[in-house]
Amino acid sequence: MLNLNGITVRLGGRTILDRAAAALPPRSRVGLIGRNGAGKSTLMKVMIGQLDPDEGSCDMPRDTRLGYIAQEAPSGTATPFDTVLAADKERAELMAEAEHTEDPDRLGHIYERLTTIDAYTAPARAARILVGLGFDEEMQGRPLDSYSGGWKMRVALAALLFSNPDLLLLDEPSNHLDLEATLWLENFLKAYRGTVVIISHERDLLNNVVDYILHLEGGKITLYPGGYDAFERQRAERLAQQEAARSKQQAEREKLQDYVARNSARASTAKQAQSRAKALAKMQPIAAAIEDPTLHFGFPSPAELRPPLITMDMASVGYDETPILRRINLRIDPDDRLALLGRNGNGKTTLARLIAAQLKPMEGEMASSAKMNVGYFTQYQVEELDVTDTPLEHMTRVMKGATPGAVRGQLGRFGFSGERATQKVGSMSGGERARLALALITRDAPHMLILDEPTNHLDVDSREALVQALNEYSGAVVIVSHDRHMIELVADRLVLVDNGTAQPFDGSLDDYTDIILRKADGNPSSSGDAPKVDRKADKKAAAEWREKQKVLKNAVNKAEREMNALTAERGRIDAALSDPKSATGAEAKMTTSQLMVKRAELEKKLEAAETVWMETGAALEAG
Repeated sequence: MLNLNGITVRLGGRTILDRAAAALPPRSRVGLIGRNGAGKSTLMKVMIGQLDPDEGSCDMPRDTRLGYIAQEAPSGTATPFDTVLAADKERAELMAEAEHTEDPDRLGHIYERLTTIDAYTAPARAARILVGLGFDEEMQGRPLDSYSGGWKMRVALAALLFSNPDLLLLDEPSNHLDLEATLWLENFLKAYRGTVVIISHERDLLNNVVDYILHLEGGKITLYPGGYDAFERQRAERLAQQEAARSKQQAEREKLQDYVARNSARASTAKQAQSRAKALAKMQPIAAAIEDPTLHFGFPSPAELRPPLITMDMASVGYDETPILRRINLRIDPDDRLALLGRNGNGKTTLARLIAAQLKPMEGEMASSAKMNVGYFTQYQVEELDVTDTPLEHMTRVMKGATPGAVRGQLGRFGFSGERATQKVGSMSGGERARLALALITRDAPHMLILDEPTNHLDVDSREALVQALNEYSGAVVIVSHDRHMIELVADRLVLVDNGTAQPFDGSLDDYTDIILRKADGNPSSSGDAPKVDRKADKKAAAEWREKQKVLKNAVNKAEREMNALTAERGRIDAALSDPKSATGAEAKMTTSQLMVKRAELEKKLEAAETVWMETGAALEAG
């Protein structure tokens, strides 16, 4: 479906992509991942034809319909519903032509084509997509200009999904979505019949939706079968092999260096020493598998305070004398970890601002510890950073009176040490700016962290580092996030913000997910409580289902192991073909023709294993 053939892209004198090559299977769902700044968006621009590579090509079948979101959000007086319907250009053009043509033959052809493309169900499909992304019937009929940028981007996403392209390209689509819309999007993508390439840092989305991971690192791309967890396992194995090879090579280098040093000056051994020196010069160093030292978050520990930090008794909060939330009863202690659930627009940010004392209660009571210090993170703080200043200048300004060592120490907690502390914010990635904003709000060791969508623009590794830092932090945490992985690992209490109030949610995050998905399927639960299950009646069916899933999982894992082994063996043969002198083991004893025959056999076995893996994986997903 899509072949990336030796793509090289250089921007500003720097090589972003270096002969990147991969073949994406037809109708596959591929997660394009990599650290911030690795070149993911650059590669996607090559795929959609916005950027011509310096070398190589991106090949796909002729007449492939591409779909991607333009950088500018839609605007104007058109409604979200009309905007989405207009995204199917063929339907819109045929409908317009049908109203004006007087040729009965042409009219018959138009109606036949409209039936073929399922044009008459289009309004219902458009409405379902908009509902899934958070637009109720009233919202679908409002003009676009009445919405914020984030909601306009949801309309752009809805229009793209409705257009149903053969190749769907998505660049971090969940950044503008809440948890509920993200869950709906996952279900939509799992059923999508075309090829999907999605840049995402959502671990759950990558595990639940994609069947391949395309990893971009150092300008190269590698295709791994499976979701994100499978990628991590395979990559860990590859890095372990790389590190073992590097250690072996390093020992060989030291041995050669020692021989050259001891024997160069002696006439009897000078020739041998010279030969070993040449071998040493030709030895290509294997890169060490090291971790990025900047991948670090460190929240300073606050001084202890007596509980509670905050209590609310029938509190109401809102704007311009209009309450958004009423009858809030909430207590937060120093060791509490809360996640606020609910659709965007229901009042999660309003409640967060009340907890942070940025808003005062309109009614009821709210008491806070007098000595409490709160660190409140929002995306606005990231956007408001002065792009002409450096992290050191930002931190020096807010830590008035602090020593230079203390300022640099706080920056170092978040990976801004050495020269990184003096780079301009304007040259930093979105993830780096988010780290700087977190460093700024935690400079005074707050007793409570309130984090409103802290993972936007953070890559998967950075999100994992943030989760680890939050679990090591000794203060209270309140999170608003669509990242389920973070909520599951950090929060131990869930608060549902819905129907004009905030109430404890008695179930787990999985229970809440089930409720949301049932609502998306048109079967809403009668309340926000966790669903009650008749376990006795379902016991036999559940046991049968688990047994079936176990068999399928074992088959998937077996096929995956076989694919990994075959891929590794093929790699050794390819290395032997390209450089026979480097061959070891069985490959060293084989002729070129034998190697080629063996490679052909491996390709057939690998294709068979991939077929088994895909079929069993599809059966596993289908349940």
